[in-house]
Amino acid sequence: MPKIEDVAERAGVSVTTVSRVLNNRGYISQKTRDKVYQVMKELNYQPNEMARALFRRKSNMIGLIIPAISHPFFSELAYHLEYYADQRGYKLLLCNSDRDVVKERGYIDMLKKNQVDAIIMGSSVLDVQHYLHLNLPIVSFDRPLSNNIPFVTSDNFMGGRLAARLLIEKGCRQPAFVYRGIGGPHHHALLASGRAQGFDRECKEAGLEPLHLQLEPNDTDESGNNKELIRFFQEHPEVDGVFASSDVIAAEVIQACREGKKEIPADIKIVGYDDVRIASLVSPRLSTVKQPIRQMSERTIELIAKQIEGEDVPMTNTFPVTLIERGTT
Repeated sequence: MPKIEDVAERAGVSVTTVSRVLNNRGYISQKTRDKVYQVMKELNYQPNEMARALFRRKSNMIGLIIPAISHPFFSELAYHLEYYADQRGYKLLLCNSDRDVVKERGYIDMLKKNQVDAIIMGSSVLDVQHYLHLNLPIVSFDRPLSNNIPFVTSDNFMGGRLAARLLIEKGCRQPAFVYRGIGGPHHHALLASGRAQGFDRECKEAGLEPLHLQLEPNDTDESGNNKELIRFFQEHPEVDGVFASSDVIAAEVIQACREGKKEIPADIKIVGYDDVRIASLVSPRLSTVKQPIRQMSERTIELIAKQIEGEDVPMTNTFPVTLIERGTT
């Protein structure tokens, strides 16, 4: 495998000159630059990216830690984040934490060793102090970690209100909120909390007392959640409207209703949250609260880039949500 010394020797320049060409530092004539690139092509020379990162003190890599890439919301989020990162010349290192403390800590250590320029936290089960001591630009997605770490979120509280408002307008008198338990020390700050608060507020202002059902966290057995939902509807046959904290959970509710012989939307109406692709694929198509995932991703990368350049950024970045009505209401 050719080395940088081999490129320098054939091009008739110093190793320092080749390094400057690779890292675009200092004045190099176009003739010399073209010569170095020509030799690199002839030798099939591949620069050592880690060495370049050390030289430039910048790796152009951003770490992204999410709880589950298999979840439709996080897969769409990762897609948009990668797109906007690439637009700014950055590459993403994707880390799937499963909301496991050991895995999350291990990924953070790995990202530091690989000298990433910043980290996007879409999963946070470690103590907040762990993030404050990283000495890296950080953006948290959808949950506040600390007053010193900017975060990007949608208006979860208003989303809950919009969902309740739609169910009430459609005649629901016994609404329920269904969400999945997360676990971890930051549960109180998680997105489901704001959605629940908005939902409860709207219901109570209408004189209604909503029920809550918390599904088991990280349940890999889909039939377990299905049985839990079927049992819930059997125990509470009066439930005529459901707000699910995500479109995925809403899809599970649809399946449970189908098995329990509940007609949608005649017997029960359902509203999800996110408006990921699954919302348009289930039958009936899902009414949901839309998060502007693309715009939120663009802002996240913008906040990262500005921090890397040493600029001040706003700590709270909240995006409005919109209600999308489809066949389940």
